[in-house]
Amino acid sequence: MSKTGYLILAISILVALVIIFIVSFVLYRRTPVPKGCEDIKMNDEKCSSCGHSECSFYKGSSEEK
Repeated sequence: MSKTGYLILAISILVALVIIFIVSFVLYRRTPVPKGCEDIKMNDEKCSSCGHSECSFYKGSSEEK
C-alpha cells in the first residue's frame, strides 16, 4: 500500500472514532436520569466517613469547612 493509502486509512479511522465519540456523547446526554436519582446531593455523614480524596463531593465539602 502506498503512503497515500495509509494516510487515507489513518484519516478515515480518526474520523470514524470522532463520529463514534460524538454519537455516544449525544446519546449519553439524552439518557434520562434513573428514578430515585433525580435529587442526589452530598451527604455530610457519609462523606466524613469515606476518605476518598479524589471525589468531587469530598473536595467540595473540605473547601466549605
